[in-house]
Amino acid sequence: MKSWTISANSGAGFEPEAVEAQLKKLDGQLSDPNLWNDKARAAQLTRQKAQLDDKKALHRRLKGAEDELSTLLELQNEGEGVESDIEVFIASWEVRLREIFLQLKLTGPTDRNNAYLGIHPGAGGTESQDWAQMMMRMYLRYFEREGWEAEVLEHSPGDEAGIKNVLILAKGTYAYGYLKGEAGVHRLVRLSPFDAAKRRHTSFAAVDVYPEVDDDIDVEIRESDLRIDTYRSSGAGGQHVNVTDSAVRIVHNPTGIVVTCQNERSQIKNRAVAMRVLKARLYDLEMKKRLADREKMDAAKMDIAFGSQIRNYVLHPYRQVKDLRFGLETGDPDAVLDGRIQPFIEAYLEHLK
Repeated sequence: MKSWTISANSGAGFEPEAVEAQLKKLDGQLSDPNLWNDKARAAQLTRQKAQLDDKKALHRRLKGAEDELSTLLELQNEGEGVESDIEVFIASWEVRLREIFLQLKLTGPTDRNNAYLGIHPGAGGTESQDWAQMMMRMYLRYFEREGWEAEVLEHSPGDEAGIKNVLILAKGTYAYGYLKGEAGVHRLVRLSPFDAAKRRHTSFAAVDVYPEVDDDIDVEIRESDLRIDTYRSSGAGGQHVNVTDSAVRIVHNPTGIVVTCQNERSQIKNRAVAMRVLKARLYDLEMKKRLADREKMDAAKMDIAFGSQIRNYVLHPYRQVKDLRFGLETGDPDAVLDGRIQPFIEAYLEHLK
């Protein structure tokens, strides 16, 4: 049998005395009634406290595991037949430890937040639109497996099949932290179901991911910078669809960001959702500028076309899904397209510094 140890203080972020000292300092700052006059500062400190509380909870889990393993090893040394218990314990904690150390990678200011995930087909008409719909299903299945709630904010059906675009709000703890590595171009190779000659086709779709922004975070949006259009909704949505101009399109002129929403029946509600999404995208843009990541992200994403993808999904002439950033691959694309994308998400997090 292997020799196993678990230390509650091993790994980055597990210094309980330092965490307790920081929490005590934050509690003092948060108890100051004058702090709440500065909403941005109060929100920043609240987020810091939430991250430290998470670390404290993780430390408690590791400490409990350390104590349990020590007890089992003592019983083994005393001649008790606990080998099977130790094996079960180790198998269980190998999975848990992986989850814990991945979570330690999620230290960004918005990693704990919900996430907006948008999918846009590339050139290729019906082929790419169908691929975008396949990806939408893949992510919805992943959200379901994670126990997250998914709210479809925008959904435009394709001309013949698939979708022209979709925007989903994934609601779950650390949703943005886990999903941010999915941003980029995804490439599909398959025998086309829309080609009578059954020829092989290559399709592309782009994924955008950005965090939902808390209401108390101040993002300046001037009305003079906006162009707001209304139009009639299309597709599913009840009796009011195609009857009233309830859909809303907002263009932020300084950045060129375009946000649309048509899923609500009320124009007022659609505008509120669109403004919320615009705020999130502007915040995400500013944060990436501050972190000097925008050029790297844009260089990786480029056009929604060949040579710019982050992941290939091949269904013919062989079957494989491969992430081109770190070489992870699997020969079971059906499982991946059914939402089993956690290995790719974990691989991205493991490669973060």
